[in-house]
Amino acid sequence: MATTIQIEEKVKSKLDKLKVHPRESYNQLIEKMADRYNFDEESLQETIEILSDPEAMRELAEAIDCMNKGKGKSLEQFRKELKL
Repeated sequence: MATTIQIEEKVKSKLDKLKVHPRESYNQLIEKMADRYNFDEESLQETIEILSDPEAMRELAEAIDCMNKGKGKSLEQFRKELKL
């Protein structure tokens, strides 16, 4: 069963830019987008647990602060050290 929805012109323009092919339907496009953002319950639960852990969040904030100050090592530096 099909249904009709209303969207603003600016949203339609954005959707048009996301189409892979000009003949791709909006239904196909929206379904593809919804599939990409479909999170399983286990992943969401893990994310909630991490966000609820004050120590983990403090460590994350410290790591981001160090990174912003230019401290730490890049992925390339780790690869060289581990000879990968």
